[in-house]
Amino acid sequence: MKQLYIDEVIKAVNGELIGEDILSRIIFDVSTNSRNDLDGKLFIALIGESFDAHNYIESAYEKGAVCCISQKKLATSHPYIKVADTKQALMDLAEYYLSLFDVKVVALTGSCGKTTTKELIANVLSEKYNVLKTQGNFNNEIGLPQTVFNVNESHEVCVLEMGMNHFGEIHNLSKIAKPDVCVITNIGVSHIEYLGSQEGILKAKSEIFDYMKPDGKIILNGEDSYLLSLKNKKDGIIYFGLDCGNDYFSMDVNYEDLKNTSFTVCKNKTKDKVDINLNSTGEHMVLNSLCAFAVGEHMGLSHNEIKNGIEKFKNSDMRQEIIETKKYTIIDDAYNANTESMKAALNVLKKVKTGKVAIIGDMLELGEFAPKFHYEIGEFAADGGIDVIVCIGEESHNTYLGASENLKNKNQKNENVILKYFKTKEEFIKEISNILSLNDTILLKASRGMHFEKITDKLRLED
Repeated sequence: MKQLYIDEVIKAVNGELIGEDILSRIIFDVSTNSRNDLDGKLFIALIGESFDAHNYIESAYEKGAVCCISQKKLATSHPYIKVADTKQALMDLAEYYLSLFDVKVVALTGSCGKTTTKELIANVLSEKYNVLKTQGNFNNEIGLPQTVFNVNESHEVCVLEMGMNHFGEIHNLSKIAKPDVCVITNIGVSHIEYLGSQEGILKAKSEIFDYMKPDGKIILNGEDSYLLSLKNKKDGIIYFGLDCGNDYFSMDVNYEDLKNTSFTVCKNKTKDKVDINLNSTGEHMVLNSLCAFAVGEHMGLSHNEIKNGIEKFKNSDMRQEIIETKKYTIIDDAYNANTESMKAALNVLKKVKTGKVAIIGDMLELGEFAPKFHYEIGEFAADGGIDVIVCIGEESHNTYLGASENLKNKNQKNENVILKYFKTKEEFIKEISNILSLNDTILLKASRGMHFEKITDKLRLED
């Protein structure tokens, strides 16, 4: 982090210095975690649902903090900065800090595929620029500022992922980022519990445009009907998709191999064609790559640079990670789940040529819509091509019911498709050897809160 004077911090957060004059002192970093090394740092005391970091301010000073930001009046001998709201102060300081640098900002959001697309975009842009990208899931009002504080003079581009579950959150993140490029991967049903409808989700995701630079570029998924509805509402949108009606589209898609997808990127109204061999599989990965291609070309990269960046991509842990054991091939895609990513993962499984086993669990944060969407996933899973369907979790009983009804409607006998339901993953683990067969390809897909890594660990031990 570039050093800041306390005087700068106070102005940026609209705060008041309480105590001795330390305006000329310098901070070398910002932290919201009192357990970290705080020597030379500014500590911002946040308040969450189950914690209040104001309780650790004295400890922060003992650990070497130069100053603390508080929204409470403190009984301390140390100087501190008083603000109305510490989370807002964190965001305001990040906004100010990023404004000190001449960097291009690519911001992206969407209901699913954000992290994978972010990685692909960063891979591509790294072929030409020094890129800083969001690490892990640091994509909210607390995480994104922490990413921003890592910017230094060497960086030329920031790729910032933006997540949310309520209205106004992406608006706040856009204010920090001031994007040069805005990307939306899709409008699904994640967080529909809080946003009420997909129209509400579109409205919330569209907050990414609120602080886009005047000459900014918008890049959207042309396969998504909600995003297509923006076509006449925003100028100069670039659309990517599988269909040739998009600005960037694909041809000759082949992903029978679980570890690779080959396809050709084409540009509408031109003869440009670029062959890609991606180290991942599925049409959803083609879409993500098309998005990265569009961003790369807009940012001035050659086709060869973009191709190299896409082809260097590798899936991270629990994101369509392929694990080979002596008995099984595992598609570990259990980092998170929603209806769109669940269907994409099931489509990948249906392509393999061995025994196909879908172990699917609860999709969280669907609220009152949960029974409906789980039932639909069950119907989709049982629509043909999968040999064994295992549904795990409270909500996934509706997945089981949807699959069962679909199988009955297709007049398929139970011996053709094995359908099982378990309330807990522990119950399933006890029955693994009675359900799975040698050389099966096994998909694991559920929301992160289901902790399906415990099933993965068990399958690894089956060797």
